[in-house]
Amino acid sequence: MILFWCVSFFIAVWLGIVGVNSLTSPPDNLGVNDGKLSPCPESPNCVCSCDSSKLHEIAPLEFTDSPTQARERLLSVLAEFPGCQIVTGDENYLRAEFRTRWLRFVDDVEFLIEPGQNVIQVRSASRIGYSDLGTNRERIETIRQKFAATAL
Repeated sequence: MILFWCVSFFIAVWLGIVGVNSLTSPPDNLGVNDGKLSPCPESPNCVCSCDSSKLHEIAPLEFTDSPTQARERLLSVLAEFPGCQIVTGDENYLRAEFRTRWLRFVDDVEFLIEPGQNVIQVRSASRIGYSDLGTNRERIETIRQKFAATAL
């Protein structure tokens, strides 16, 4: 009987979290603003190559092929990630949503290709919560490794 109540409680909590996560909408500060990605909020659940604070800074992705080829390589890398969905994009900008498997937390990940500098600026931020336990930084570093491995 106790096991039944424990399992029922766990399922109710899980459904509540999944429900809340599915109702969250993207923040208003996504996209390119004044030619850059938005800096991170004060919380430690975000990294951004356009942010100069020690807590949030991360290096952009670098490329030596054409911007078009780099974009296609990046899309190929992103397709390897379960739970990744490209939400919007154009020639120099991509926004993806990454959903965790069990709790369905959503992280917004953005890429801004700067052809003249041969870099792709990156931003990865959790939609809810305060800490991400390093998930966004780890994701970008994994993307960096995979992206570099596909270089021509």
